Amino acid sequence: MKKTLYTISLVLFLGSCHSLSKSNVSKKDLQKDIELVTNKGSIVLRLYDDTPLSRNNFLKLVKEGIYDNDSILFHRVIEKFMIQAGEANDIDAFKKKRKLLEFPEVVPAEITDTHFHKRGALGAAREGDDENPEQNGSFIQFYIVQGRTYTDSTLAVAEKRINNMLAYNHVINNPANKSIFTTYQELLKNRNPTDKEAIKGIKSKLDSLTEIEQKQMVPYSYPESHREAYKTVGGAAHLDQNYTVFGEVISGMDVVDKIAESKTNQQDRPLENIMILSTRLIKRQE
Repeated sequence: MKKTLYTISLVLFLGSCHSLSKSNVSKKDLQKDIELVTNKGSIVLRLYDDTPLSRNNFLKLVKEGIYDNDSILFHRVIEKFMIQAGEANDIDAFKKKRKLLEFPEVVPAEITDTHFHKRGALGAAREGDDENPEQNGSFIQFYIVQGRTYTDSTLAVAEKRINNMLAYNHVINNPANKSIFTTYQELLKNRNPTDKEAIKGIKSKLDSLTEIEQKQMVPYSYPESHREAYKTVGGAAHLDQNYTVFGEVISGMDVVDKIAESKTNQQDRPLENIMILSTRLIKRQE
């Protein structure tokens, strides 16, 4: 047993070291918090150690100054839900810097049972399952949950939504369904009006498979501690088990609230530019 535990620990250690070497992040960086300065105030973030790929990617973005010099916007804001950043203010300048630093397109998903979408959670934005069945996170776009409080009945609705998404994700990642799902992706990508009926037919087939999967799988239910947090502190419960949560707000939720209150257009884009002015690593707040 001791030998097995030693082997597992060694594998985790070596994996962590490899991840650090690839991301240009030092061990000292892992002991730091991140100060995110916006034109609405400062937010301090703490990253989780058990989501090392997302953590190291975010640390590298901060160290390389990707979020500095008014270069990144909070481009999607929904009050009582979340604020999302990552769109470039100057797209041409951003593309040049990104190419120079060789950032990846996506970061592999690190969805855990431990981290959830409580108020203040930091998550990796991503494309939907049809475009991104692996649920990989964006390397640059992130969101911070403002959220709302839940009751037992609204948590039951959110749980049902989660289980439907989990079942659908199992279906589209099942090798037996690869051919039909690949065809579906191609049709969606082409967006040809003549393919409307074909898309509808495949979607109906996928929905039927999802219903079967839901009946066969063990349904997800919120741990009691998560349920209590959603009923008291609040959050975005319906996102659990489908997005990577890799950190949380340590201070500055008043700034998150201020950004969330911003007036937006029909696409949830703030009418007034909300910028990230700078980011830096700071001594961890206890």
